[in-house]
Amino acid sequence: MDSLPVPPERPAPPDVAAPLSRHLRFAHLFPAGRPLRLQAGGTLSDVRVAYEEYGTPAPSGDNTVFVCHALTGDAHPARHDPEDLPGWWEPMIGPGRPIDTDHFHVVCANVLGGCAGTTGPRTPGPDGRPYGPDFPAVTMSDMVRVHRELLAHLGVGRLHAVVGGSLGGMQALEWLLRHPGDAAGFVLVATAAALTTDNLAFSAVGRAAIRSDARFAQGRYAEDPDNPGPVDGLGVARMLAHLTYMSAESLDAKFGRRFQPVPDGTGAARGPFAVERYLEHQAGKLVARFDANSYLTLTAAMDAYDAFARPHALVPGATPDVHLVSFASDRLFGPQATRELDERLTAAGLTVTRYHDTTSAAGHDAFLLDEPGYLAHMATLFRLPARVPAG
Repeated sequence: MDSLPVPPERPAPPDVAAPLSRHLRFAHLFPAGRPLRLQAGGTLSDVRVAYEEYGTPAPSGDNTVFVCHALTGDAHPARHDPEDLPGWWEPMIGPGRPIDTDHFHVVCANVLGGCAGTTGPRTPGPDGRPYGPDFPAVTMSDMVRVHRELLAHLGVGRLHAVVGGSLGGMQALEWLLRHPGDAAGFVLVATAAALTTDNLAFSAVGRAAIRSDARFAQGRYAEDPDNPGPVDGLGVARMLAHLTYMSAESLDAKFGRRFQPVPDGTGAARGPFAVERYLEHQAGKLVARFDANSYLTLTAAMDAYDAFARPHALVPGATPDVHLVSFASDRLFGPQATRELDERLTAAGLTVTRYHDTTSAAGHDAFLLDEPGYLAHMATLFRLPARVPAG
């Protein structure tokens, strides 16, 4: 049950393709005698969880912030030092940033079903082969169960806050609904209680692109060392999804109809426009670090999530502070999704504050970026009540 450091020279586990920060740790949870019982049925034993910590826990134990990552994120939201790998939420986490690690202890873990160190489809199953398509369906509830078990393993009690954006916001919402006493506050950023039909349609096309790649091999590509997997299909799925992460305004401002032909010329097969090169670049970045079966597993969890479809643990007068953050330019989880969340949570008796950013044209991805108004608001949410550790 010990947490194991990953020194710089230590290779990543064989089921992890992406480079890992030397600050990554592993915890092994849910032993065979006490397996993780999944919401949709089935169990998992010896669940490996990849996580990172920043800052120092206060003696009072009231300064821990748990960060939930989005669809293709991981346990590394920010650099620990100048020599570290860049993280996915650099503007938000670190000394002097909104979630100030000089004051807060931050924990972030790769989700169950992921591919950056936590047990997922590339992990060897009981027969020694990668789970692949046999990896069981996971839900937001399962992800939160693993997060909570990790915190118990680390000796962390009540949290200062749970925060996340997009898929991470869904995890934070699930945590709030089922375990509202776990944290003093919950910050849900650019998220929704359930996907719209439009969202589901984008997911369906992305899945179809992965399945249609001949190298998908019915999901068993990881069993063949000579099969790189459905990189073309996953790349197309990423290109499609990335369009929902940016606004039409930001795409037009960044690229317009500017030409950027491929080296071997243009034609009907590949267009001559810079926006196409950009989407190809985004596809290449993802397939170099992400697993297609994990993409299918996590998008399926998002598709299935319907936060208020089953009873919740909230009662009138519940104590956590709830903060909703949305962006006017977000066409994936727009302002209407936040309004609906506000109405449902307020009806459940919670005190909810909303911040709606109208200054950023970046779209859904704005929650990851250096957007001054949004970051200033987040800084107000995380302005001290946590105490600085003595000494």
